Amino acid sequence: MGGAPAAAAVALLAATRRRPAAGPLAFLLPRAARAGLHEAAAPAAEEKGRTRRRRRRRSSSSRLLGPDIPDTWDSPPRAAARPPPPSGAGVDYDSTATIIDGKSVAEDIRFQIAEEVRQMKNAVGHVPGLAVVLVGDRRDSESYVRYKIKGCEEVGIKSLLAELPGNCTEDVVVDSVSRFNEDPSVHGILVQLPLPQHMDEERILSAISLEKDVDGFHPLNVGNLALRSRKPLFVPCAAKACLELLLQSGIELMGKHVTVIGRSKVVGLPTSLLLQRHHATVSIIHAFTTNPEEITRQSDIVISAAGVANLVRGSWLKKGAVVIDVGTNPIEDPTSDYGYRLTGDVCFEEAVKLASAITPVPGGVGPVTIAMLLANTLDSAKLAYGLATESPEL
Repeated sequence: MGGAPAAAAVALLAATRRRPAAGPLAFLLPRAARAGLHEAAAPAAEEKGRTRRRRRRRSSSSRLLGPDIPDTWDSPPRAAARPPPPSGAGVDYDSTATIIDGKSVAEDIRFQIAEEVRQMKNAVGHVPGLAVVLVGDRRDSESYVRYKIKGCEEVGIKSLLAELPGNCTEDVVVDSVSRFNEDPSVHGILVQLPLPQHMDEERILSAISLEKDVDGFHPLNVGNLALRSRKPLFVPCAAKACLELLLQSGIELMGKHVTVIGRSKVVGLPTSLLLQRHHATVSIIHAFTTNPEEITRQSDIVISAAGVANLVRGSWLKKGAVVIDVGTNPIEDPTSDYGYRLTGDVCFEEAVKLASAITPVPGGVGPVTIAMLLANTLDSAKLAYGLATESPEL
C-alpha cells in the first residue's frame, strides 16, 4: 500500500514536467482558452524553428529626411482660364484695402541708419562695409545688386563688388568669400542667389564668416532662429522685412493663423520660423500641397513667396485678410520702357477688394528688404567696433 501513493506522485510530477509552459499571464485566461493555448504552442514553435522572422531594418537618414525634390510651381489652371483684369479695372480704391507702403517704411529706416553711420564715423573713424559676390550675368540678379549698392551709397555704407563669370569654379567663389572674411573693413558679405547650377550653394554660403553673414543664411544663424531659446546674429532680410511691415502696420500676430506660401531658405522658411516666435499659428504651402486654396481661405494673414505671377486669386482669401506679397515676377509688357513690368504672386486687382491691408508690387516688401540688409550690416559693424547694438527683437 505504501508504494502506490509514491508511484502516483512520481507519475504526476512527470506529467507536469511534460506540460508546455502557459506564460506568466495564463492565470488570467479561462480554462478552455488555456487548453487551446497549449495545443497551439507546439505547431507555432515548430514553425518558428523552420523559418526565422525577417527583422525590420531601421530607415536610413536620407529616407527619414525625405526626398530632395525642388519646389517647381505649375501655373494654376485658374490663372490660365482667368487672366488678371487690367490694372485698376473696376477697382474702387476708396473702399478697398489699406495699401502698406513699403517705400515709406524703408525711407524711415534708411534715415535712421544714415544717422547712426555718421555717429559711428565720428566715434571710431570707420563706416560699415558690405561686400557683394555676383556670379554670372542674370539680369534680375544684376538689378538686385544695383539696388543694394545704391542703398549703401544713400546711407554712407562702403560697398565692394566681386563680379565673377558664370562658368567659374566653386573654389573661385569660395576664395572670393574668404578674402572678404579676412578684410577688417568688410562687416557684411552677401552672395547673390541663385548661383549657377553646377555650384554647391550650401558650401559657398557656409564659407561666409558667421559674424559677417548679414543675409542670415549661415546654418548657425538659421538654427538659432529655429530655437526660441536662442537668438541669431542676423535674421534673413526678406523675412525681417515681412515682419517689419506687419509690426509697423499694427497688425496683431499672436494667435493669428498665418499661411506662408513657399518654403525657400531665402523667404518662406525663415519667415515661418520668425512668425512662430511671435506665437502665430503657421501653415506652410508648397508646390506639393493638395488644397492650397482651402488653407489660405482660412488664414488671417497670407504671406506669398512662391515666385509665380497671379498664383493667389481673390478666391484664395477670406474677407479682411492681410496680404504680404513677396513675389517679384517679370511679365512682358510692350508699353514698359524695359519691355516688362513686375507683378507679385497675388492678383492685386482681385485681392485688394477683399483684404483689409495689402502690400503692392513693386513698392512693398522689396524696399524694406534692402533696408533690413543695410541694418544688418550696421549691426555687424557695431559688434566689430565694440559699439552698443540693440539686441534683435524676435
